[in-house]
Amino acid sequence: MEHREHIEGLKPVLEATDLKKNFYSPHPFPILKGINLTLRQQDTAAIMGRSGEGKSTLLHILGTIEKPCHGALSIANQPVTPFNKSMLRCQHIGFIFQSFHLLEDYTTLENVMMPARILRKSVAKGSEAYNRAYYLLEKVGLADRANFHTKLLSGGEKQRVAIARALCNDPDIILADEPSGNLDRQNATAIHELLLSFAQEHKKALLVVTHDRELAKLCQLNFQLHDGILLS
Repeated sequence: MEHREHIEGLKPVLEATDLKKNFYSPHPFPILKGINLTLRQQDTAAIMGRSGEGKSTLLHILGTIEKPCHGALSIANQPVTPFNKSMLRCQHIGFIFQSFHLLEDYTTLENVMMPARILRKSVAKGSEAYNRAYYLLEKVGLADRANFHTKLLSGGEKQRVAIARALCNDPDIILADEPSGNLDRQNATAIHELLLSFAQEHKKALLVVTHDRELAKLCQLNFQLHDGILLS
């Protein structure tokens, strides 16, 4: 409660109202039954729950990748529609995936700049996007790997590249799906600390879907997804 009172003056960056999602194969099945969630600047939140409860589905809906069957979603004070969802996703949301999803035949620096390239920003040497990407690689301790192809990196290094990439366009929200699920405990702890420090330092909202109780404990807000309902 103290945290929510403290941030009362901070603006909401994500608001979900009564989100519902049904699967229809092999038979009709409601996976999300009315999700309500508000995230403000600098919120750090974790969603836990058993496998198959719909955590990744919910994250994809919040990230505008997947469409709900019912409900409303607002990103950065703008209602999400079929016409603006791609723009809102590129400008305001950074994704971090368990499997990294890096382009392995591109360099580390090129991977970090990819969100800027998608927004058709200049990524030429010395450009704003180039300089930011290099700065982010310095922040995650990988500036010396800038010109390495990502297929040459370790798992922990790949996840740090994924974090830098998620921040390339200076998003308001970072959505992370099991960000340390493929890492050993030492690397997982380092990734957790990096994620939380980035969110606080850069004043981002961070939402992680995780089975890792240690990561959940580091977040200010904890939710449990159970039987299609988000419980706090």
